[in-house]
Amino acid sequence: MSGNTNTDILLAGAVAAFTVDLLVYPLDTLKTRFQSSDYARLYTHAGTQKPNPALFRGLYQGVGSVIIATLPSCTSSFFQRFIITPSAGAFFTTYERTKSLFTHVNPSTTAHPDGIIPTPVIHATASSIAELVSCAILTPAEVIKQNAQMVSAGSPTNATVQTLARFRSNPLALWRGYTALAGRNLPFTALQFPMFERLKVAIREYRDRRGKTTGSVFESGMITAVSAGAAGTVAAVVTTPIDVVKTRIMLSAAEDAVSEASASSKSKQSHGKGASEGLVDAFGKSVESSRDTVKSAARNLNPLISPEEKGKRSAWKIGQEILQEKGVRGLWRGGLLRGVWTFVGSGLYLGVYESGRVYLASRRGEDVNEEDLL
Repeated sequence: MSGNTNTDILLAGAVAAFTVDLLVYPLDTLKTRFQSSDYARLYTHAGTQKPNPALFRGLYQGVGSVIIATLPSCTSSFFQRFIITPSAGAFFTTYERTKSLFTHVNPSTTAHPDGIIPTPVIHATASSIAELVSCAILTPAEVIKQNAQMVSAGSPTNATVQTLARFRSNPLALWRGYTALAGRNLPFTALQFPMFERLKVAIREYRDRRGKTTGSVFESGMITAVSAGAAGTVAAVVTTPIDVVKTRIMLSAAEDAVSEASASSKSKQSHGKGASEGLVDAFGKSVESSRDTVKSAARNLNPLISPEEKGKRSAWKIGQEILQEKGVRGLWRGGLLRGVWTFVGSGLYLGVYESGRVYLASRRGEDVNEEDLL
């Protein structure tokens, strides 16, 4: 029988995420700095263009926001009840339940005993749906994290606190990178999970043929780690251009939030001045404010005006700018580093997750069938 409960899945997912966050976070910080438009100015020597010591300082800046998004917080009884801050838990719960539902309703025929819809399609669809749910929760933490990673390491104020202060007047800007994050993670998971599932089966079959299968938790974790690491590396390298654009968008979110707050403040001052002078229209707004509103609306509706003039840049425009500045190589910046830390991260993440599920079930004297695992 399957011995896993929702608590097992949530707890295993959170522990896996926390383990990976601590181990590979410095590599993620380096990747963010490599992909930043300010990399040459902040992290290289002007004369030689070689990395300076600042590149390797503060490698754990912003890690708190990621821990908050993945760690379980416990109630009075640690071993009885867990409340997961739901990024990692939401992904795995949604993935497991969606995959199970699609597998259950998938009609089978004589020619297709396992179902008409291929198993890789089911895995890719389930992981994509889970990723959309997870991204909605993770986006604010990701925006805070990447902006904190760029704060000068010598600053007396905590990097995360500094970053949060920039969003204080416009907290909704924390979700500005949702589309970019989903745009990167959807193709990543759609590529990774089918490859991961197939590799895991292939390795198990290979070990069965050689008579090397032990059925231990360690074996299960190692097979999962190798499969996930290999699949994750391929998916990471392929989606690097999207990741570069995503990094630029998220790093600009803080600047946009500050700019919008400043513009709003000036607008309010203008309203107050107009009202005090009696220059109001039929709706009670200052005449100057009404003119600005009409001009702004016209500019936003005009397709001939560039995204920069509207105040925001599209992902497509940012990609074009990177091509103009750095060429095609610019879109693959940080790809090797991302591939390395994804191999380590994905392997540990899914390896710890699956091993955790087996361990938690075995503590209760129950078994987890192979088909019930991720």
